[in-house]
Order: sequence, then C-alpha cells, then structure tokens
Amino acid sequence: MSDSADRRYLALKVTMMPRDTNPHGTIFGGVILSHIDQAGAIGARHAIRQAGHPDCALVTVAMNRVEFHHPVYVGDVVSYYSQVRRIGRTSITIHVSVEAERDSQEMMLTEAEVTYVAVDLSDTERSPVPIRGGS
Repeated sequence: MSDSADRRYLALKVTMMPRDTNPHGTIFGGVILSHIDQAGAIGARHAIRQAGHPDCALVTVAMNRVEFHHPVYVGDVVSYYSQVRRIGRTSITIHVSVEAERDSQEMMLTEAEVTYVAVDLSDTERSPVPIRGGS
C-alpha cells in the first residue's frame, strides 16, 4: 500500500437537516449509516484510482464495528473521512470517520469499517472481479 492510501480522504460533507431527525430530535442513525456507505464507496474508488488500478463497480458486502460516540444535531456540518484499511484481490476495506466541528474543535461522532467487493455488472450474478484488473 502506498503512502497516499494511508492518508485520510474527505469523501463527503453534509449539513444535517430537520427532515433527518428521529423522535428524540437528533439525526436518525440510519441517515448516518447511509452517508457512511456513500463516503466509504467514494473513498474506495478514490483509493483504487490513486493506486493506479482501473475503475470498477463496487458493492457493499459488510459494515462492521459501527460505533456511535456522540449524537448528531440538526445544523451540524458533518465530514466523512475515509481511510484504506486493506485492499485484497477483489475487496477493499475502508475505515470511515464521521466528524463535526463543535466549539471550534473537531469531534468524532461515529466510525465504521466498510468492505466493498468489485463486481462484474454485466454478469447477472454480479460475480467478484479483481480490483487490480486482470485475473
């Protein structure tokens, strides 16, 4: 893995809106999970390109170790940072850190490990294919 794969990548930045609240007045966890999945996929594509591999279709196969550390509030500008944990033959695992600035400090809100697999979209089974191209 290259030095660039070790660095965090700002994959997504979102302002939390009232439509995303739960009955307790904080942002619904499912909204955060959806953004984590999007940010992880964006970060995975970025890492694959940075490593010089061809673009490939990615599907989510696992979301592990999701930890909600602090609530997310309406109006928070939330940053989703991705960082490569592992690139295998057909899969890539990304750590996604979810942060917001509060009281002039970055606060870790949530984090997760997400694994994606490269697939052949022309195959109805969506069979795994090598990330690095070739076989």
